[in-house]
Amino acid sequence: MRAGPSQEDIRRHNLGALLRHVHLGGPISRAELTTKMGLNRSTIMALTSDLTAAGLVREELPRETGRAGRPSLVVRPESARVYVFAFDVGPDRLAVARVGLGGVILDRRDTARERGPFQLDELTGALAGFARQMRRKTRDDTVCVGAAAAVSGGVRKADGVVRFGPNLLAEEVPFGEELGRRLGLGLPVSVGNDANLAALAEHSRGVGAAVRDLIYLHGDVGIGGGIIAGGHLLGGHDGYGGEVGHMVINPGGRACGCGSHGCLEAEVGERALLEAAGRVGPGQHGRDAVRAVVEAADRGDIEAQDALSKVGDWLGLGVANLVNIFNPEMVIFGGMLREIYLGSAAQVRTQLALHAMAPQRERLRLRTSSLGDAATLVGAAELAFAHVLADPLEVLARAGGSYERTVR
Repeated sequence: MRAGPSQEDIRRHNLGALLRHVHLGGPISRAELTTKMGLNRSTIMALTSDLTAAGLVREELPRETGRAGRPSLVVRPESARVYVFAFDVGPDRLAVARVGLGGVILDRRDTARERGPFQLDELTGALAGFARQMRRKTRDDTVCVGAAAAVSGGVRKADGVVRFGPNLLAEEVPFGEELGRRLGLGLPVSVGNDANLAALAEHSRGVGAAVRDLIYLHGDVGIGGGIIAGGHLLGGHDGYGGEVGHMVINPGGRACGCGSHGCLEAEVGERALLEAAGRVGPGQHGRDAVRAVVEAADRGDIEAQDALSKVGDWLGLGVANLVNIFNPEMVIFGGMLREIYLGSAAQVRTQLALHAMAPQRERLRLRTSSLGDAATLVGAAELAFAHVLADPLEVLARAGGSYERTVR
């Protein structure tokens, strides 16, 4: 006969659930937590006391209640004290952020990245250097509880190895291990695909908040995707799920960096748009180049308009296939695809009307990312916070002094 959960297991679960409410929803009163969690007031008080003692939250009187009687204390995340490092490695840029509990970006660094081979030592050294700069500016009572990176490529979830990244020119790279060594925090660095983590961010804090079934499409040089089904990210057996950019939509079409032909990425990505618009040459790449095509189309440039129309048709066909398979409530366009969608929305909707089944498209909402360029960093931060939210007891056990600040 299998034993049920112990009191410690129940406490661990409740601590995690309460901290998640505060982390994702922001300041919340004890009374509201009692209602949301279905627990009695004394249990909520005990849980918040434990989290306060660990330095994860603080309690304070509400500024205004508008009601008679004793007000319920408000529980707030200790955003300035408890933080994680979030990293983003894209084809054209590197970004690092220090993100406080509650999702607050406390500090951020961005730098351009030259396209070329994935130089592990150089990249991890630059990222760790930015993190050390930020750490030097923190107060003595702050504590880093995690680190995670978003990478434009397929990441093996078991060990953070970048198995393939055609647009980064990376293959079998032990990125998480090396970045963790360079950081010297004594913490593992979790690694995830950038589009998957951006989908998680939009679902948690962006335009897709409270939407249980959504597809996020992310564009840089290529196209990536993240799928939220029933409120959970579909990562796949080994972590490679969501590679919608390599869905073949035009057999025998343009060559793709993955080795196939006619992939969504090949027909809709940066190179396809710029070539169709006749804008191929030195310096003609990146989001600024894509944005220039969209702006030219807005001004009446026929060649730019034709390029957007062509790319929009392929994008709409890809979206129609995804809608038929997953029946999402919302499709979100982020990264470079935000501009492309805004310039080709009519074509996308036409292809949906032609190829998506009526029941799947009737209630579908098409949206652009509300988090913008921060989506991948926000998603990486959520990945870094995951173990704290799952088991705050670990943090409670270490809060007595084992969180040692590294040498600055």
